[in-house]
Amino acid sequence: MKKLVSFFMIAMLLVSCAYGTEASFDSAGIPMDSGDVTDVFMFDDSEVALSADDIDIAVPSAILIEKETGTVIYEKNADEQLSPASVTKIMTILLIVEEIENGTLSLDDVVTTSQTAASMGGSQIFLEEGEQMSVHEMLKSIVVASANDACVAMAEHLSGTESAFVARMNEKAAELGMTNTTFINCTGLPVDDSENLTTARDISIMSQAVISHEMIKEYTTIWMDSVRNGEFGLSNTNKLIFYYEGATGLKTGFTQKAMYCLSATAERDGVEYIAVIMHGETSNDRFESAKTLLNYAFANYTLLDVQPDEVLQPIAVELGEVDYVQPVLEDSDGLLLEKTAAANITKIVEMDESVTAPIEAGDKVGTLTVYDGDTEITRISIVAGDSVAKITWGQIFGKFMRIMFTGGVN
Repeated sequence: MKKLVSFFMIAMLLVSCAYGTEASFDSAGIPMDSGDVTDVFMFDDSEVALSADDIDIAVPSAILIEKETGTVIYEKNADEQLSPASVTKIMTILLIVEEIENGTLSLDDVVTTSQTAASMGGSQIFLEEGEQMSVHEMLKSIVVASANDACVAMAEHLSGTESAFVARMNEKAAELGMTNTTFINCTGLPVDDSENLTTARDISIMSQAVISHEMIKEYTTIWMDSVRNGEFGLSNTNKLIFYYEGATGLKTGFTQKAMYCLSATAERDGVEYIAVIMHGETSNDRFESAKTLLNYAFANYTLLDVQPDEVLQPIAVELGEVDYVQPVLEDSDGLLLEKTAAANITKIVEMDESVTAPIEAGDKVGTLTVYDGDTEITRISIVAGDSVAKITWGQIFGKFMRIMFTGGVN
């Protein structure tokens, strides 16, 4: 029966692509509004050099950021609170990935489907009550096919109930600084007249958090796959994965209220960008808008690895147990620059000639200043790489005696 359902779903997907519609289908093949099956478009992903003022996207709310630094490159009504539909699942995915990486959850763990999970509508893999599936297959179904039933099954597996899991989602949102977000479920499905609420900016924050876990890209870059030993086919709802060079994820969303939403991520030459699109009128609007923003980023910006041009020399330590401490550059995610500015960069290092113990690792001992021509762009602290304790009176006396009787030879 599942083979028949899988075959029928693939056939319906091909029909929806052919007619340019976005729909999800229930077990009877009836289109539903809360699905994420999307149009297939051939995208021109050529990079276009233009200014942010020239960007014209047919959506009411959007944001474009660089992943490592979080630098905002472009925004349009990015703090307007809107419904995200299935883009909600980015937070669900993030909590699952964190459980996997901290060792409290294994990809091989078996998840049992409850009656509640099996009853979910919208995009789904048609889990049956009591059906068991590995975390690996559940996660793949959520990421690739936006499966609502798999979301609820995982939420219950991790927290006992979906409501308890949603509380964790809201706690994580607060922790990340998503100040305009409220989750009421883990799927993005409408509940009566209510839906989850967030902003393009907040979505970019949780997108940045989830793609910082490289393991998730094993799932977000899947174009087509299957579960149940190949019996049920999956097709990625994010068609940029197939058509856009360097696409790494991330998540689509659609309901009648939220319209067409998307968090799109792509990486080229070691730089990754996140483009969030909210409430597009059509599926094409969201993909074309994301493509426009990503093309703009790749054409106009580069990520500079900010390091001194020369090796930092050790600094003398007065009254320390050791005579020198090695300075290091404070942690830096790099510097996002316009490509036109990157060729005119200079770096100036200023460091203390000496420091007095005690010194703690991380204490500031200098500054690296980056200039674009005569304009200062940023300052990065240079810090002590190790701690150095202050020499004791006993050590001072011992050192004095060695000098007296050995001529300073240790």
